[in-house]
Amino acid sequence: MAIHITGDDAADQVLTEDPFALLVGMMLDQQYPMEHAFRGPSKVKDRLGTLDPAAIAAADPEEFKELCSTTPAIHRFPGSMAGRLQELAALVEETYDGDVTRLWGEATSGSDLLKRVQQLPGFGKQKAQIFVALLAKQLGVRPEGWEQVVGDYALEGHRSVADVVDDASLQKVRDFKKQKKAAVKASSAR
Repeated sequence: MAIHITGDDAADQVLTEDPFALLVGMMLDQQYPMEHAFRGPSKVKDRLGTLDPAAIAAADPEEFKELCSTTPAIHRFPGSMAGRLQELAALVEETYDGDVTRLWGEATSGSDLLKRVQQLPGFGKQKAQIFVALLAKQLGVRPEGWEQVVGDYALEGHRSVADVVDDASLQKVRDFKKQKKAAVKASSAR
């Protein structure tokens, strides 16, 4: 299944063809517009020549930081995200022999998958839930109990990047997030 998150055909092609790219995009999706975060893996691949976790983990940290910081940078905080990306790549290389699909392919249940994702650098509970929902909704990775562990992210609608399949759905997710932030702000002002 083709991934359509970024609005950029080349970047979406990288996400579609390389499962590690999807994980990297999710990691970068914080304090940064989601379509830009998910373009990050394509930028790294263009500049480094590969998205192989072993190559990323082995790259000189200063050179890799520079590569990630080159305009257009992979994130609004490219230096810290470069370090986190190398940490993520090293974990995938050491734990899954560089094959990120083992992360979800070997999960015995939805709760096991959520636990595995939460062990990754930069993945708190909410981000892990969204990534599990993304795997389920867009890649068909649906271990038993996945719906329960992701909560509302399993529902139909436009709540997160898991529901983005085109420009229109991206805008609906943006609108949903805006409404949620406004509701939180209104309730805290009372």
